[in-house]
Parts: sequence; structure tokens; C-alpha cells
Amino acid sequence: MGNDIGRFIAGFRRFQQKYFCADSELFEELRSGQAPKACVVACCDSRADPALLMRAAPGDIFVVRNVANIVPPYEPDGLHHGVSAAIEFAVRDLEVEHVIVMGHGHCGGIHALMQASAEEGREFIGPWMDIVRPAYERVNEEMPGAPAGVRQRACEQAAVLLSLENLLTFPWLRGAVETGRCHLHGWYFDIERGELLGYLPETGSFEPLVPLCEKDAI
Repeated sequence: MGNDIGRFIAGFRRFQQKYFCADSELFEELRSGQAPKACVVACCDSRADPALLMRAAPGDIFVVRNVANIVPPYEPDGLHHGVSAAIEFAVRDLEVEHVIVMGHGHCGGIHALMQASAEEGREFIGPWMDIVRPAYERVNEEMPGAPAGVRQRACEQAAVLLSLENLLTFPWLRGAVETGRCHLHGWYFDIERGELLGYLPETGSFEPLVPLCEKDAI
């Protein structure tokens, strides 16, 4: 057994000690069901785990993770739609009050989209990233001469906004938003600065929700 696997098992042992041995009250409640207030659509990147970033406890957030935190458009065609199924369950069954699309810096999926050669020989990444290709094309039109890193960051944020638009193509989610039962949020984890940014419709930009190193909040 490798050192990493042993470390993961030891980590579960600490989890077990905290939630099942020292204090079992939380999971005594969770055994009867879950009632998270938020659904988070996040990237499967190992550096951007929303539960760790938000220090969420078990039962706090319903998490949907995929390459590049993408929400596909509403397509009730009878095919396999894992992300759409998870969002449907969160909104219609769990009745979450918030749906958060959380992108992040240095996203490998967005990098693959911007470097077409990175998709060669891959069966699934290319078609999946095509969902947010309009965001990539929009960024290229608006800043054709910008450095690659600047364009990637812009594309990562534009992809978050496109996923928010796609969320509103689901009629039952759009209805929940229009009645005020559910609220949509676009977040961006700046992996370089350690900041959390949020999209503000009134400014049309991502602004700091948690600026760099608020020491009094630690």
C-alpha cells in the first residue's frame, strides 16, 4: 500500500474520530436525510475542492464537480446527463436556496480549450469543453492581443457566466429564480492570490468577496 493511500485512510480515521466517535450528533441527524442550502457546481481539479475552500461540514453543501465546472444547457433528450440530473435533484428535491458556479484559476479544462492540441487523442474532453467554446471565442474577439495568461483568466470567468446562463435554460430552475426561491451566484477562486471573487451584475465584473489575507477572519 502506497504512502498516499495510507495517508488517505489515516485521514478517514480522523474524520471518523471527529464525527462518529467524539461527537456523533451531526451524523445522527444526517442519517435521516440531507437538507443543504446550497448547490455548488465546481471543477474536479484537486486544488479547488469547494468543501475544503469553504470549510463546509458534512451536509452543508450539495456538490456537483466536473471538468471546468460546466453547466450544460437544458436538453431533455433521453440521453445521459449526469450534471443536469444532479442539478435537478438539488433544485427540485432538496430545494436548495442557492446555486453557485465556482470557477478557478489555472483550470486545466479551459487550458485544453485554448490549446486545441491538448484535446487531441482525447475522447471526451473536447466535446465537453465545446459547451463553453462560445465563451472562449468571445474572449478572443474582445482581447486578441492579450497575453495567454490574461486570456485564460478571462475565459475561466466567462465560462462561469455562460454556465449561469445555461442554468436559466432549465425551466424549473428559471421559475425558482424568478419567484425568489433560489438565487444564482458566480464565484471564482483566484488560486494565485488566494482570493474569492464574485460576479456582480451591477458592475459586470468579478469583484473580491474575500480579499487577500483578511487576518482577522482566520
